[in-house]
Amino acid sequence: MEGDGNASGPEGDMKRVALIAGLILVAVGIVWILQGLDLLKGSFMTGRSFWAWMGALAVLVGLPMVARGLRRGRR
Repeated sequence: MEGDGNASGPEGDMKRVALIAGLILVAVGIVWILQGLDLLKGSFMTGRSFWAWMGALAVLVGLPMVARGLRRGRR
């Protein structure tokens, strides 16, 4: 049945995609922040503040996507 609150169909698929993409963005953002702040060594990004800022931006974009993916459907 459509609109019965379950996460099947296109709406459920979009939530799943948003959740996975958001988690990837948050994880990559955290790595970029650590590299930009020179806390994670071994990359051309190490010690460059640009990557810390880009990481923060990735986390800020990813968190609402994770929240959307975790939000329950309407009843």
